[in-house]
Amino acid sequence: MSLITLAPEVSDALAQGRPVVALESTIITHGMPWPQNLEMARKVEGVIRAGGATPATIAVIDGTLYAGLTGAQLEQLAQTPDAAKLSRADLAVCMAQGGTGATTVAATMIAARMAGIHVFATGGIGGVHKGAENSFDISADLTELAQTAVTVVAAGAKAILDIPKTLEVLETGGVPVIAYGQDSFPAFWSATSDLAAPLRMDTPSEIARAHLLRAELGLPGGQLVANPIPQTADIPADTLAPIIAQATTEATAQGITGKGVTPFLLSRIFELTEGRSLEANIALVLNNARLAAEIAAEISAQLAPPAK
Repeated sequence: MSLITLAPEVSDALAQGRPVVALESTIITHGMPWPQNLEMARKVEGVIRAGGATPATIAVIDGTLYAGLTGAQLEQLAQTPDAAKLSRADLAVCMAQGGTGATTVAATMIAARMAGIHVFATGGIGGVHKGAENSFDISADLTELAQTAVTVVAAGAKAILDIPKTLEVLETGGVPVIAYGQDSFPAFWSATSDLAAPLRMDTPSEIARAHLLRAELGLPGGQLVANPIPQTADIPADTLAPIIAQATTEATAQGITGKGVTPFLLSRIFELTEGRSLEANIALVLNNARLAAEIAAEISAQLAPPAK
């Protein structure tokens, strides 16, 4: 009995060596309000299909882990306000209890690896939270990147995090952090930051080759491809800094901790930017989906047997 149920189009694509891109689901249940979350999810899947790849949104519904959701399942999930937020620690528990949950970066990577999917597109990864020297609040996304062989395309780490410490943890874990087409590490809603990217690559073909070479070298873990938000949707870092600081102070004052921190901060920043952060979030997710489809297509091409 398989522990993961593949949608027919995902199963067919994998069997035929065609490109597939995994998608997380917490961005649907915890990252955006209804109905923008469903609209965004459909647009992202559409962008991946337009890029010649098959989308595989990952989620647990009634105890079953799915890679690829039907339209009805996607809509059901988008309207499930109490969906669990699943990472490595609680994925199996949710399945055992017959629950419904949305997958974080870490859980999506696990499911993608199980399904044989090489590439995963998301908004931004989790990381080291501000004040982690006191709270020890560090996302499991970072350790997952160090051990699960999936290439993750994101707009860097979420801007609400301590990005320098996040990069340090990724370096310690041996995770390649690759900025796409620039030397600066992108900062989620902002295309650039004052941090230099550890690595730079300029083509999907290079990224695909590095992914495959890691496997050939026997190296554990995946790659983080940091794809800058399009300039048309960019919010400058100096505009965001005081807003993020205010939202973080409010979260601390209200005693919000653990998995509740990120949804609170994203919601509060949405209010303080009068919706601009949500528009930027949608733009960067779509941009990441486009690049992920290109990388997945290159991996499929490089894995294809040579023509006789």
